[in-house]
Amino acid sequence: MTKKVVTITLNPALDLTGSLDTLNQGSVSLVREGSLHAAGKGVNVAQVLSDLGAEVTVTGFLGQENQDVFCQLFETIGAKDEFIRVAGATRINVKLVESSGDVSDINFPGVEVSSEAIAAFEKTLFRLAGDHEYFVLAGSLPKGVSPQQCAGWIKQLHQLGKKVLFDSSRDALAAGLDAHPWLIKPNDEELSHFVGQTLSTVSECQSAASELASRQIENIVVSMGADGVMWLHNNEWLHAKPPRMEVISTVGAGDTLVAGLCWGHMQEMKKQELLTFATALSALAVTQVGVGVPDRNELATLQQKIQLQPYSPQASN
Repeated sequence: MTKKVVTITLNPALDLTGSLDTLNQGSVSLVREGSLHAAGKGVNVAQVLSDLGAEVTVTGFLGQENQDVFCQLFETIGAKDEFIRVAGATRINVKLVESSGDVSDINFPGVEVSSEAIAAFEKTLFRLAGDHEYFVLAGSLPKGVSPQQCAGWIKQLHQLGKKVLFDSSRDALAAGLDAHPWLIKPNDEELSHFVGQTLSTVSECQSAASELASRQIENIVVSMGADGVMWLHNNEWLHAKPPRMEVISTVGAGDTLVAGLCWGHMQEMKKQELLTFATALSALAVTQVGVGVPDRNELATLQQKIQLQPYSPQASN
């Protein structure tokens, strides 16, 4: 069983998260408490994987001007830092978490990445491919990196026999789907955008995701919030549904799910155990602010409460 994994965050961010009662659009909103921390989907995945016991290497593009918070995090979680430094400052994203659990994201553009930085990243990536099997590529793309370039990296890693877990959206997701990622994890909103229509039921999400199987993607996972997680593998669907959770913040829950899926595969868990583990990990993530693995005993208790069943559209009606 392997413990080594590379997480790729091409467009990281400093997350400025504020908790407030209600967001007053067009007026003044008072924040009760706030935090500024290193983030980005791949960085969040790295943090959870490290908590689970993985040996994590992190790479991507990082602005030179405000890298200290990231460097501190990587040192704290014991991650090997292989980020390519670029001119400018890494973007700051604002996340406003209301007491109802609703989250408003205000995402700023990232740094501009030069062709020289891209060449340095490619050299790093394929050096790491020499002794790593698992790669998690998560998040949006910075200016200077096209969806086609991103898909090209996925395809090259696939051709080298690497397992790429790909979690992105919009144009990057659309391009990457044809590059043979080993696992994708769209949520219902991302899947809706991809197919061009609103998917409002489990059955509709299942139908849309099934169409992606023809693209030779080995694992298709769809996260649907309180409706749980569906996983298509070897033409078989499994549906895992957690009990109702007290939602504090949904920020990072999807990244936590990706980390759980990756760790479960790395540890060669059986299929049912793997899905209940990853679903429980993600469900617990909504009960806290920030990412990280909560109490292991609490995780094990919740895992026993996950409802798991083979899924078919008929079974859901």
